[in-house]
Amino acid sequence: MTVRDTVNAGGTPADAPTPRPPRQSVPGRIVALGRNTWRGLTSMRTALVLLFLLALAAIPGALLPQRSLNEGKVNEYIASRPTLGPIMDKLELFDVFGSFWFTAIYALLFISLVGCIVPRCVEYAKALRAQPVAAPRNLARLPHHHIEAVDEDPEAVAERVRKQLRGWRVIQRVGGPRANHPDEITLSAEKGFLREAGNLVFHLSLVALLISIAVGKLYYYEGNRILVATGGESFCTISPAAFDSFRVGAQVDGTGLTPLCLKVKDFTADYLENGQAEMFTSNISYQAGDDLTSNTWQDGQLKVNHPLRIAGDRVYLQGHGYAPTFTVTFPNGETRTETLQWRPDDATTFLSSGAMRFDPPGGMYPNEDDRRKNQIAIEGLFAPTALFHGNLLSSSYPAMNDPAVAIDIYKGDTGLDTGLPQSLFSLNKELINQGRLVKQERVNLFPGESKTLADGTQVRFDGAVDFVNLQVSHDPAQQWVLVSALVMMGGLLTSLVIRRRRIWVRIYPATGPGAVPAKDADIVSATLSEGERHTVVELGGLARTDQAGWGDEFDRLTTRLLGDATSSRTTRARDAQEMNS
Repeated sequence: MTVRDTVNAGGTPADAPTPRPPRQSVPGRIVALGRNTWRGLTSMRTALVLLFLLALAAIPGALLPQRSLNEGKVNEYIASRPTLGPIMDKLELFDVFGSFWFTAIYALLFISLVGCIVPRCVEYAKALRAQPVAAPRNLARLPHHHIEAVDEDPEAVAERVRKQLRGWRVIQRVGGPRANHPDEITLSAEKGFLREAGNLVFHLSLVALLISIAVGKLYYYEGNRILVATGGESFCTISPAAFDSFRVGAQVDGTGLTPLCLKVKDFTADYLENGQAEMFTSNISYQAGDDLTSNTWQDGQLKVNHPLRIAGDRVYLQGHGYAPTFTVTFPNGETRTETLQWRPDDATTFLSSGAMRFDPPGGMYPNEDDRRKNQIAIEGLFAPTALFHGNLLSSSYPAMNDPAVAIDIYKGDTGLDTGLPQSLFSLNKELINQGRLVKQERVNLFPGESKTLADGTQVRFDGAVDFVNLQVSHDPAQQWVLVSALVMMGGLLTSLVIRRRRIWVRIYPATGPGAVPAKDADIVSATLSEGERHTVVELGGLARTDQAGWGDEFDRLTTRLLGDATSSRTTRARDAQEMNS
């Protein structure tokens, strides 16, 4: 036979080319790519990787200053790092939780969890409704097994066992393809189905939690306002303009805010001997609902982590500091008094810095240029408990025990008429460099002390008062987040505490050919007595989850199911087995 005549087993020539599989069409490849991408995205491994990446991406938000919390610190951070700072800003490292890459990770995690959890919930629901499986043909292969004969009818044994298995899901079957005896009765019982229910509740609650957080971020708003704690200043939440800083969700346009009015009556700070803060307490007054029309003020109290809940909004005590008071007496005898918050630069001693600007009284200078050239500005430091190192002022304790200021007094154009925003905590250095704002004096002052300038203008330090930073927060989904979290924890605990147990009971007459397996014949015969009805009861147990403690539980369950005679029969069966061995 020639090579040409050689054929394969399938009847085709051996040298015939292997047929190529048909090439998939472009739409088919696109569908396959999408299907494989979806399967990879919705796998549990991908969800865990994305969860790890989300935790990793949140680290810069905890280590770096964030623009949403303190834009001033962000600007200082960038200014001190002229090369690296702008690059970090372009990467949105100062706005981590609103950055495109953090949002992308969060969105992918949400899609992955939903795509992974929903099919699992369907499987859990099926398992929750499933009936206990039929008894295996050979119960002796199970981890826990027991067999003996009793003096009862099979029907009576089955009825007694069903009553003893109260609380178990029990299915009774008669005969069947797995039966070893045509008249045998099998009971399949399972306990711990709430474990699947706990898994189902946990996963559904996790999805509800993610949805609640997303909805809350769309419809929330949050505003901060600094108020002097003297009871004289108040503000109402009728517009974003009433806040010092204001953030909203994508679906909030600043209208429809919950109307509230707040004013701070006092502030108390408790400190330890080392200066560490122990508790902040502020007594406030507020108006909400009908109080706004009747002009009635209600009393409330704020503490750290103890917000005041009003009309669905929450009012938090975010922080505090000191607001020095200065009085400027101009040469014509008219005065201007101003109290303004200064920024705490040292969180331990509350050494604070700030600036103030005073405009001369109207009509004092007929010419506008002369008026602008005679404005007064103050810039310096405030110490609640003064500690001097020569002429340098610092603070030794955060409480206001011995207040003092170290200030530079300027005269000239403070920039109030330029229309440009001015910093509360520092003067415009460009005005100083251009000579439009000229330093007149540098002085340290205690409350009641003053300094008179060359033109007769007097600057007096009157003391300081506390200010507080209040935050008004609105989140319509907050309650759903709490409920989802509590239900999720309940489902998790249920799935961890409850254990799945299965037990099968096979009941059949001991008479007839092949009724009792040969390997169990000696054990069964050792438990029989003359005159008994010779019914064999065989039990098998299996733990589907944790095996710990199931052996003792199976022994107790066997004793309960077979009655008081079990122990004596079991002893006889064990003796017979030892004799055969």
